Amino acid sequence: MPRTILTDEHWEKLLKLMLYTGRVYNKSEHRKTFEGILYRMRVGCPWRDIPEYFGDWSAIYRRFNLWSKKGILIQLFNALKQLSDREWSFIDGSIVKAHQHSMGAHSGKKEAIGKSRGGNSTKIHMAVDSYGLPVEFILSGGEVHDCKVAPDLIEQLPESEYIVADKGYDSKGVRESISNKGSIPVIPRKSNSKVGNDDMDWCMYKYRHLVENIFARLKHYRAIATRYDKLERNYASTLALGCCMVWLPMWNG
Repeated sequence: MPRTILTDEHWEKLLKLMLYTGRVYNKSEHRKTFEGILYRMRVGCPWRDIPEYFGDWSAIYRRFNLWSKKGILIQLFNALKQLSDREWSFIDGSIVKAHQHSMGAHSGKKEAIGKSRGGNSTKIHMAVDSYGLPVEFILSGGEVHDCKVAPDLIEQLPESEYIVADKGYDSKGVRESISNKGSIPVIPRKSNSKVGNDDMDWCMYKYRHLVENIFARLKHYRAIATRYDKLERNYASTLALGCCMVWLPMWNG
């Protein structure tokens, strides 16, 4: 029998969340289907290589694709993140390689895949709360600079007292977006800045590793560390499910 991920406790939580969306029925085969999705996410294998123990691979893929199309996995993440500690927010971006099989979507759109020095890639723009738990993310092509996406990411964040980022976010536009949000930016200025860092809260900045930690945890899943999904919405759903797995132990239902 292949190694599974969900404990009975975690499955009960997931099932309760799925039923809460009102768009998923309580079917007996859902647990193995979910385990099949998690297996593929963990090992990064093609859908056809999912072990028969979890059921027919095409049924598992169709179920995942349907849930992705309906936005159900994103809804699960949105429900869990309501419990976030919103005093501080930390933002950062991380590039993931896009596998050759992720290319050639029939939509004809870029699907958040771009060209960077390493080839085809996608960038995850992530925000975490005071405890390092994910609260928001945006996908873009790997060549897109963090500062271009930061205002949209900041706009989607809950109100925070401080928003912390590295010097890659040192721009007037990003600082204004944070101030307009009613938050205080904690961003070190670049070495060529004429303003300097006299007002910098270095003690708080030390906690910026929390957003780096979440990337490290999510990339334990090989289907997140390397993008195999052709469609942006399917990769976003895979990432949202990874965030849900980080949140589940913290949620008491």
